[in-house]
Amino acid sequence: MVAVFAAGTGAGAVNAVVGSGTLITFPVLLATGMPPVTATVSNGLGLVPGSISAVIGYREELRGQGRRVLLLGIGAVLGGLAGAVLLLTLPAAAFERIVPALVGLALVLVACQPLIARRVRRRRDSRGPARRDGGPLLFSGLTLASVYGGYFSAAQGIIYVSLMGMLLDETLQRLNAVKNVLAAVVNTVAALLFLFFAEFDWTAVLLIATGSALGGLAGARTGRRFSPTVLRTLIVSVGTVALVHLVLH
Repeated sequence: MVAVFAAGTGAGAVNAVVGSGTLITFPVLLATGMPPVTATVSNGLGLVPGSISAVIGYREELRGQGRRVLLLGIGAVLGGLAGAVLLLTLPAAAFERIVPALVGLALVLVACQPLIARRVRRRRDSRGPARRDGGPLLFSGLTLASVYGGYFSAAQGIIYVSLMGMLLDETLQRLNAVKNVLAAVVNTVAALLFLFFAEFDWTAVLLIATGSALGGLAGARTGRRFSPTVLRTLIVSVGTVALVHLVLH
């Protein structure tokens, strides 16, 4: 219980700043003996308060982005719902085969984040006037990313920020604020579905929910002082343990 609570706190903080908190909570839930699908559902439910607290912590950066958030939020609702339905309808055996690949993809994205960020900055510097909503390409890309997030949310936030960074001329902190809103939308939509149709562990949900709510606020307030290298190393290390565990079992 202590480990799950601590993982939830760390995941809430990391999600607010980076967006890979599932790579902390998921292996801890697996280590308790929880089946992968149940662990994913319990984790998704538990991280909802953390997503909301991260949005509250970044409310200043959201000023003036209401129209953008509303438009992209529609795609997040549709994608998150589709991903959650896939999680509930595909057989557990399929999930257990797909998830190692998703965890591996998430780890690659986390490890390559500095390279992605540099390319995003170069592309942004070479463009002219700012784009206000990113157009159909951004909406489609974020909707597909939300399908991934509704199914398995590891590194979902990194995908969001990468897509927005390539198609919008905004500061990273303002993009991060939008990312937190989209993640909260996807998590909430998926959670509402899970409450009625999925098997989950209430103890794990409550522990992660409490920890992630506290971590989300702390991450939003102090996350800009954290070393990206330290965070990235932690996420990749924990995620690698999760990947090895999934492959061996």
